[in-house]
Order: sequence, then structure tokens, then C-alpha cells
Amino acid sequence: MSTNPSREPGLSIRPDVTRLSGILRADQIRHDTLVVLVAGWGDDDTREDVIAQLDTLAEAVTSPREGELDHLVEAVEAAASMDDAEVALDWARLLRLRDELNAVISSTLGRFARKGAPSVLLAKMPRQRRAS
Repeated sequence: MSTNPSREPGLSIRPDVTRLSGILRADQIRHDTLVVLVAGWGDDDTREDVIAQLDTLAEAVTSPREGELDHLVEAVEAAASMDDAEVALDWARLLRLRDELNAVISSTLGRFARKGAPSVLLAKMPRQRRAS
């Protein structure tokens, strides 16, 4: 496990060990997923449906076919009545994550670009168009 320099490691962005990509960590999503998964455990029908979907997913994990895992994960989410995996971010977290992301971008691009020179890689990256 690598060291995470963030003040808030449970919600952070850091470079991977090769400094070729970044890693987003959002522990709150896993927490919320598990809480929602077991929230209906007291209802026999919900529990049986979730268990059946998890069993089907477990069988598919051993030899998945193209697109099968995504479909089966969605079936588990539907059986457990899960919402989208989202985390609300206040301004302080937004600014901290922006700073962490900028550091990761600098770190990854720094491996390929000379210091002080404009990055050819960054110039060639596709950009999203602003909504009109």
C-alpha cells in the first residue's frame, strides 16, 4: 500500500506508484454502498433477491463474458435499491481535491515534459467543449 499525502486520505487523489496515472479514493462511496446493501436485510424478499443476484454475480466472476459483469452488478444494485455512487463536495473539499489533482497532473506530465517547456502531451489531449 502506498503512502497517501492527503490531509483527508478517505477522499483524495494521488499519483500511482509509476506516476503514469492518478488514483481517486472515495471511501464514503464504499461505506454508503455497504449500508444500503444491508439496509433491506430485515425484509425477507429483499434479502433473498439480493442474495440471488450476488450468487449470480459470484458465478460470473470466475469466467466473465463481455459486458456480463456490468449487467450483473447493476442487477445487484437494483435488488438493493441503490442510488448512484456519489459524494457531495463542499468548497473546501473541492479546492483540496483540485490541488491534489493538479499535483498528480504535474507529476504525471513531469515524467514526459521538460521543465519549463509547454507539454506536448497536454496540448494534444482532447478537451470538453463548454455547454452553450
